[in-house]
Order: sequence, then C-alpha cells, then structure tokens
Amino acid sequence: MPVVTHVVFDIGNVLVRWDPHILYDRIFGDAADAERFLAEICDAEWNLEQDRGRPMAEGIAERIERFPDWVDEIRAWDERWHEMVPGPIDGMVEILETLRARGVPTWAISNFSSEKFAETLARFPFLTGFRDTVVSAHVGLVKPDPAIYRLFLDRNGLDAADCLFVDDLAANVAGARAVGLNAVLFTSPAAFVADLAAHGVALA
Repeated sequence: MPVVTHVVFDIGNVLVRWDPHILYDRIFGDAADAERFLAEICDAEWNLEQDRGRPMAEGIAERIERFPDWVDEIRAWDERWHEMVPGPIDGMVEILETLRARGVPTWAISNFSSEKFAETLARFPFLTGFRDTVVSAHVGLVKPDPAIYRLFLDRNGLDAADCLFVDDLAANVAGARAVGLNAVLFTSPAAFVADLAAHGVALA
C-alpha cells in the first residue's frame, strides 16, 4: 500500500451519523410509509440539489408546490433536520483526535447544504479543526464528481498520492480514486484503523 501523510474525511456517516429515517420513522410511525416518502417526495436527487448549493428554503418551497398534501412533512426536513443527525459515529472522533495529536494533517470533503453545514459545525466543534473543509454547496460541486477532489487538491497544494480519503459511499470512493487519491470505503472504526495502518499511519 502507498504510504500517506494526509487523511481526508467525509463527514456524514463517517464522523457523524446522518439518517433521514430517524426523523421520518418517528413522523410516520411506520418504516414503510417513511421509506415511500423518502423515495418519492424528499428523495436523494432533491436533497442533492441543496448539497449543490440551492438554498434550503428554495428546495422546501419547490417540494411543497409539487406535493401540497405533505407540507408539514416536507418542512420537517428543514425544521427538524437535527433529528436526522443524532451524534458522532462511536469511535471516530477519538481516531480523528489521535491523528491530530500526532501531527497528521486532517482535511474534509463533504456533500452538505450551506445552512445545515453551519448548523452541524455549531453542534459538533471537532469538525472545525480540519485544515480545510471543501463543502459541496460552497463550491457548487458534489461528490462523486472528480472536479470536487481536484479542487480540494489544487486549493491546498496537495499531491493526491500523499492523501488517504475515507467515505461511506462506494461511488465517492471511486470518484476520489479517479483523480489519484488513495481512497477507502468506511465500514467501521476498526476497519478504518486497519486501513490507516496499511497506508503507513499506525495509531497503536
């Protein structure tokens, strides 16, 4: 495995949990009804446009206009969004802080709406410690577009071969690898520690 000197994190479902089912299972009281809502109304493609930079209020208004029978449920995506993000992934903050304590530069590339990224920073101060965070909504690019990884490398003067990127989605891992980043799929903190060690970053 190539030896790396920089570690680049995704945020959602790598450092903090993000799961719309937490909120919508609660709203509907039935997982199947929640799944239909998330597949047909507040779906992944719609959410990605907020990650690309569309203001949350504009996205909510567009859904309400299209689905006027679901006003309260659609507004909950914005007003109760924090319920989708219950807290950090167990063990990952400790890994992040150990890397920082040992002088390993840590960075982040994340698909996030501007409004919800600001909310998440306020809730989880450990996310403010990255040397740079590329937020999709701030730059108008979303993973897995290779352009967002190139932007990260270019604006920080980094060599892709020196970096290890971790993400919970295989498509985003593939996008990173397409520009030469070492990249691994996040499955658990223990597996990530092993990935770090395989790339020359031993925590033990």
